[in-house]
Amino acid sequence: MKTIAVIPARMGSSRFPGKPIASLLGRPMIEHIYKRVAMSKSLDATYIATCDEEIRQIAEGFGAKVIMTADTHERASDRVAEAIANIDAELIVMVQGDEPMTHPDMIDVAVAPFYDDPQLGCVNLVKRIDNENDYRDVNTIKVVMNQHNDAIFMSRQPIPTLNKTGFAQTVAYKQVCIIPFRREALIQYTNLPPTPLEQLESVDMLRLLEHGRRLKMVHTTFNTQAVDTEADLARVAKLMENDPLLASY
Repeated sequence: MKTIAVIPARMGSSRFPGKPIASLLGRPMIEHIYKRVAMSKSLDATYIATCDEEIRQIAEGFGAKVIMTADTHERASDRVAEAIANIDAELIVMVQGDEPMTHPDMIDVAVAPFYDDPQLGCVNLVKRIDNENDYRDVNTIKVVMNQHNDAIFMSRQPIPTLNKTGFAQTVAYKQVCIIPFRREALIQYTNLPPTPLEQLESVDMLRLLEHGRRLKMVHTTFNTQAVDTEADLARVAKLMENDPLLASY
């Protein structure tokens, strides 16, 4: 099954403009993501999808394959759908351009369920939230799941509630933005009209849930931190200082 990764990136983030090319341990953040993703043994190719010439030039400078897209996309998933229009691949792994702590093994775990379930359209990784600040942070997308590990809802607000317990007694999960799609599911996604909760929460995957699609969640044990703000970037720099993967690229 031909499998590719696409990393959507743009300069115009409302919370941190220019973050894909922000310096992280001496390299543009997008370079860390690209090179770590490309290490996955499950992938046949890795691309960066962007609408910004500045990102294209920097990405091509460190050897990345770049696909230029329209500048009108509000959702990363729609950008990826445009990017793969002329690429032959059955599985497309979207890795958000703010996940510099991605480990290649995370890609492998995320795509594995597709080989066992031909009806499966989309998978997300999830990680248990280990501190209350992240649980309450609106930049952390929380996920609640059913007994089969399918997503029920995602929110930037703290879910599930702590009304009956403290944080230490509550099992809460965050979305990790490594999101494989079967090709036809991604095309269906981009053809579905945007939905009220998707727009209210600014969470791509709610479009699938609101249209009644299944969204399988797969657990990861890797510690990750998305970069939504300059403070996040500083936090990630400390977390990655002794990362053994750095020596590989």
